[in-house]
Amino acid sequence: MPSPLLSAAALRKSFSHSVGPFSSSARRRWAVDDVSLDLRAGETLAVVGESGSGKTTLARLLTRLLEPDSGSIHFLGQDFLAARGAALRALRRDMQLVFQDPFASLNPRLRVESIVAEPLAIHEPALPRAARRARVLETLAAVGLDSDSTRRYPHEFSGGQRQRIGIARALVLRPKLLVADEPVSALDVSVGAQILALLQQLQQQFSLTYLLISHSLPVVAQLASRVAVMHNGRFVELGPPEQVLHSPAHPYTQSLLASLPHFPVS
Repeated sequence: MPSPLLSAAALRKSFSHSVGPFSSSARRRWAVDDVSLDLRAGETLAVVGESGSGKTTLARLLTRLLEPDSGSIHFLGQDFLAARGAALRALRRDMQLVFQDPFASLNPRLRVESIVAEPLAIHEPALPRAARRARVLETLAAVGLDSDSTRRYPHEFSGGQRQRIGIARALVLRPKLLVADEPVSALDVSVGAQILALLQQLQQQFSLTYLLISHSLPVVAQLASRVAVMHNGRFVELGPPEQVLHSPAHPYTQSLLASLPHFPVS
């Protein structure tokens, strides 16, 4: 079996929180507590759980937006936590983020062409202007936006279109891994379904691997090849979606399913 594209072992991350409004003392709370995972090329690993379960903190650790208290992360066979300078930039270009809120994640002062081209300016500064524009247009077309969109500003687009722009910005470097943090939670159901279908299409077109963060089990059922259920900073269940969603072993997973009155069972 090939080596994992991304692997993490015994990751832990804590934050301090006040004991009470009139107390000067603080306690440590484990947001991520001894989490390990392997993600192989072409997979979609979905991490699901309620708000506060630690799933977004885990995504930030895996992308080094946060540094763990302890544990290890390896990406493309390299020690991701030890990488610095040029080595870190080279790894980062192969691991891109799609953010939850398409309204807040795009710079309102930039036109779409500049937004999508920004990663190229950072990671491929020697790329000629014509080649950069061609890459931007190709990527926008891949997410279903035409060339006219390059001259417009984010406020001129709907929520679903803004999320497509965010996906294009993440995709323009042709990364190997996309980390998507609640990519449809800010969208209505019909638009969210279109974005999920787009993600499936792009995975095939660009040979992408996904780490998908979600609180929605129906979203997981559509996209995931494996599901990790997270509760109180830990993985309490991990397996194929059919097993986790239809024959859950852990009481927490069972409670998540029970909260969906119309969830399909076959």
